[in-house]
Amino acid sequence: MNARTRAFHPHRWLRNPHVQSVLASSGIRRLVFRRRGASIDRGAIEHVLDCGDGVRLQGFHTRQTALPRPHALAVLLHGWEGSAQSTYVLHTGARLLAEGCDVFRLNFRDHGDTHHLNREIFHSCRIGEVVGAVKAVAAMFPERPLIVGGYSLGGNFALRVALRARGAGVPLAWAFAVCPPLNPIAAMHAIEAAPAVYEYYFLKKWRASLRRKQSLFPQVDLFTRDELRGGIRELTRSLVARHTDFGSLENYLNGYALTGDALAALDVPATILTAADDPIIPVADFRELKLASATELVIAPHGGHCGFIGDARLHSWAEDFLVERMYARLRERP
Repeated sequence: MNARTRAFHPHRWLRNPHVQSVLASSGIRRLVFRRRGASIDRGAIEHVLDCGDGVRLQGFHTRQTALPRPHALAVLLHGWEGSAQSTYVLHTGARLLAEGCDVFRLNFRDHGDTHHLNREIFHSCRIGEVVGAVKAVAAMFPERPLIVGGYSLGGNFALRVALRARGAGVPLAWAFAVCPPLNPIAAMHAIEAAPAVYEYYFLKKWRASLRRKQSLFPQVDLFTRDELRGGIRELTRSLVARHTDFGSLENYLNGYALTGDALAALDVPATILTAADDPIIPVADFRELKLASATELVIAPHGGHCGFIGDARLHSWAEDFLVERMYARLRERP
């Protein structure tokens, strides 16, 4: 892409942040772009990665066929209770594939069809295994440059991978994050304060995931019935107490926070995109960040949570933006 992507100005009926947020992961977009989504699945090869310490994570690798050699190898990370098959992952992956990138879509622990791979449950502070997964991908596939990016919680993980890349020996060239939660305590408050559909959506998927995990490991009591009936705060608090050593809900949530100067030492070029009207990720935390010189932050006035849908075609402007920034950042490499 040579021309600079225009600023995001959605049609009037798409300026509602809740419409944007719902459309981001909707089956409607999957249906409209079913051929495009199929392009990333066609030829995809499943891999189960050794991530260190006995942890195994699953992912899907798709090679581009348009060029003699790919522009980059992109590792994509989904959001909480999403998967490698989430609409936004498929669409972004298909776009990068069309641009000449190889794509690896990673499933976090207990996401997608992977509950059987590890006995312990997922939580958001398990950054070591995701760094291990990206390192394993880099060792398995020699295509360079290597980039990593994600949406929502996947964006938070992508930034934390970038912070640890050099120390872990991961040759990362660029990282991107779309609507990442920076302050998990504030994000939990926002979910609770937002229309009830958000907490219902996350709890429905999370409870189903936990029940599936319990069915695969019946010898371990992962939760009680009463705990599973709790809201997002109560259930998180119960599982933190039962399955981690954090000692409190607040300690756990702060364990994956990226507030203040947490990103100031980031030595990998990075791009962060968020929306001022995101209903579950407060924009104030982005405005208070202290960033490294190679990190760029773009705050669009509209977009909701990971939406950025511009018109009735349901195309996401975020894909255009990320492709432009990828080319620009890779051209800057020595």
